[in-house]
Amino acid sequence: MAFKIAASLAFKAGMAQATPILLEPISHVEITIPDAFLGDIMGDLNKRRGRIIGINPNDEGEQVVTAEAPTSEMAKYATDLKSMTQGRGSYVIGFARYDPAPQIIMDKVIAAAKARAAEEN
Repeated sequence: MAFKIAASLAFKAGMAQATPILLEPISHVEITIPDAFLGDIMGDLNKRRGRIIGINPNDEGEQVVTAEAPTSEMAKYATDLKSMTQGRGSYVIGFARYDPAPQIIMDKVIAAAKARAAEEN
């Protein structure tokens, strides 16, 4: 029991000195859309905290938008993309990396964790 208490105290002291940050997963997204919907898609990606890397035409006369966005913001993107493009858009998504989360997101996650911990006690 003494080792558990010592480890707990050491962990708490170390975390306070280390100033930890919260990381969020970032996804790499390739969205294929007709030209007419390019502005809507770019605006929607910006709203989702996405970063547009490039826009290239493909062989079928459509645009391929390459972007990176937080994975949490892309959870319901399939439904939103279909409604924005009248069912003519498609996308491919994959994990890219982890980035530090914005302070607002960190505050929300920390508050939720504290509320959950208070409910358990």
